[in-house]
Amino acid sequence: MPNQKRRKDVRNVAIIAHVDHGKTTLVDALLKQTGAYEFKNGETTIMDSNPLERERGITIFSKNASFLYKGVQFNIVDTPGHADFGSEVERILKMVDGVLLLVDAFEGPMPQTKFVLKKSLELHLKPILVVNKIDRPNVRPHEVADLTFDLFCELNATDEQLDFPIVFSSGKEGIATLDPEEEGKDMKPLLDTILHRVLPPVADPAKPFQMLITMLDYDPYVGRISIGRIFHGEIKTGQLMALVKIDGTIKQGKVTRILKYKGLKRIVVDDAQAGDIISIAGIDDVHVGETLASIENPQALPKIKIDEPTISMVFSHNTSPLAGKDGGRFLTSRHIRERLEYEALTNVGIKIEGIAGTEKIKVSGRGELHLSILIETMRREGYELEVSSPQVILMEMGGETLEPMEEVLVEVDQGYQGAVIEALGSRKAEMKDMQITSIGTVRMNFLIPTRGLIGFRSEFLKMTRGTGIMYQNFFQYQKYKGKMVHRQAGVQVSMNNGRAVAFALFGLQERGEIFVRPGDDVYEGMLIGVNNKGRDLVVNALREKKLTNMRASGSDEAIKLITPREMTLEFALEFIEDDELVEITPKNIRLRKRYLNEHERKSKMRVKSR
Repeated sequence: MPNQKRRKDVRNVAIIAHVDHGKTTLVDALLKQTGAYEFKNGETTIMDSNPLERERGITIFSKNASFLYKGVQFNIVDTPGHADFGSEVERILKMVDGVLLLVDAFEGPMPQTKFVLKKSLELHLKPILVVNKIDRPNVRPHEVADLTFDLFCELNATDEQLDFPIVFSSGKEGIATLDPEEEGKDMKPLLDTILHRVLPPVADPAKPFQMLITMLDYDPYVGRISIGRIFHGEIKTGQLMALVKIDGTIKQGKVTRILKYKGLKRIVVDDAQAGDIISIAGIDDVHVGETLASIENPQALPKIKIDEPTISMVFSHNTSPLAGKDGGRFLTSRHIRERLEYEALTNVGIKIEGIAGTEKIKVSGRGELHLSILIETMRREGYELEVSSPQVILMEMGGETLEPMEEVLVEVDQGYQGAVIEALGSRKAEMKDMQITSIGTVRMNFLIPTRGLIGFRSEFLKMTRGTGIMYQNFFQYQKYKGKMVHRQAGVQVSMNNGRAVAFALFGLQERGEIFVRPGDDVYEGMLIGVNNKGRDLVVNALREKKLTNMRASGSDEAIKLITPREMTLEFALEFIEDDELVEITPKNIRLRKRYLNEHERKSKMRVKSR
């Protein structure tokens, strides 16, 4: 609208992309170019400050940075690429006026590219296509640009959105160019494109103050910190504010501190105005999606729309015989409930609800990865807990049961193509597309029920000898596809408590893969391995070799044990059945039966079968 006032000294931009297409590395290059951060030797992906992000090489939490270029302040927000963290993307896009859509110059648009682009187009944001990693071998920048244009058309982009500029870059090398045939020298072509193509924020300081809370933080000295963008008006330290709650009620608070971003740091300022992305301390009991407004005109901004969770799990305190023996500091149900309630405040994609008559808590999220990251974070903080197998959240509509469907892209060598198609077919998958890539691999697109993917990733890696690539993205709810077989094999269940013995494990390993090492603590009802015969088997992992004074041929041969599986949280969650749990402590991840005693398990099964 021509009559709207805009702040020409500010640009608010989010970086969106598929997993591992180079968002965080590109931010590094922009910070280097503008001198906003002084990198030490070997320092990279500076925005991925969380240890889990560095270990996994993915962005999990949205983060802000700011720098000056040609007298204009650029506020850059780095967002996660994985669809499981879509709630982070959805709320962050409310803070910006444009997006940099990164696409790998070799891989092209991928499932999560479609997901993040769809969200930004729905909000009518100005996109800039950045074809990244042009320094890779076998790149196809022009073809990737054409494929991305096709994706815009598929998502019903407007004519204005289809007129997007294209920049070719290498975040790793710190270069950008408008023509891939010309070698770039620095990041200025990208910065200039942002400057000229992203609209300055609408900012009328004369209007009553309004700010949408999109993120929360906590500081032990100043308390809860509200983070968001000022849409209208001005704010000063010491000013009284109205907090408009999601239910419409209004509370009052006083602004004790205002912080702006400078590089990666937050600095204290006295005031801020429309268009700024700021942090405010002093307003308690604030939640994501609520509005801070002036006392005189306490009007709420439109709420943030967040997609509903698709997976749920049950969390409870650790009830195994080894509870409290692995260095856990937070062991009770109260500790776990308080931690989950705090998580639900800041992580709007998480929903928690108590289970009547128990101390257990049902936790719902956007996918297995979303919940496993929460569990791993709690584990590192010193929590001990046990969790159930992931369950998909079904919907009832028009008398029909609907279930969540995933769009899955797999890329494998041609020799594994048949096995992958067969395995996904048995999980009710439907193939949508198949192509041979320029390097001879097969790229296939499937639609598959979300529950069909539970337990498949580890099977897929084993099937393709670790060479296969798989990405998934929530598609939509569709009619329930019927019953599905999960785990084919049975398990070996310990019959007693103690330490595992090498001699016993040697005899058990021929039945299937083993999960424990000699000397590991085991207890009755704990899963110590797989039974390939297809049924559960109660075994003795403590049996020692009988000592005699007789020697027999072969009796003194060395015991050779196959290296047991390295137990990871992802494998554990994918592996367990409904009657099993994952025990999680700061030092160990163990699998166990829900009912540890064999007689109790059998009696529960009899009751269930009636």
